[in-house]
Amino acid sequence: MSHIKSFDHVGITVDDLDAAEAFFVGLGLEVEGRMSMEGEFLDTVCGIPDSRTEVVFLRPPGGGTGVELGRFIRPDHLPGSPAAMANELGLRNICFEVDDLRTIVDGLAADGYGLVGGVGQHENSWLMAYVRGPEGIVVALAERIG
Repeated sequence: MSHIKSFDHVGITVDDLDAAEAFFVGLGLEVEGRMSMEGEFLDTVCGIPDSRTEVVFLRPPGGGTGVELGRFIRPDHLPGSPAAMANELGLRNICFEVDDLRTIVDGLAADGYGLVGGVGQHENSWLMAYVRGPEGIVVALAERIG
């Protein structure tokens, strides 16, 4: 018997919260809320004493699994690899099912966000592409075809 009730959100630590928020809003997510946090709760949950963070919560229109973007004010963030590839350990990507993948990819390219590889087609069922967003965040976009 599973104790999991739902998949609520994915959390991503970033340095430039405004740029990351704009990227995900540009994809179509909606801001649910933005706040700063510090104190015993945050220190206990993240295991970092005297921490302070600013977070923004985003969800798809109509609800569903969300994205939590967080920027640590204290202590300073630790750098990750902004050029990480799919075979490196860690979070690989966040995937969104979309309509009109090629138009979205073109729009992201106009904003300076490029493909990791190319647009692939799996049989006659899916188009998929990985886009590298701000700070190296990889977003997979998948369009159901056929």
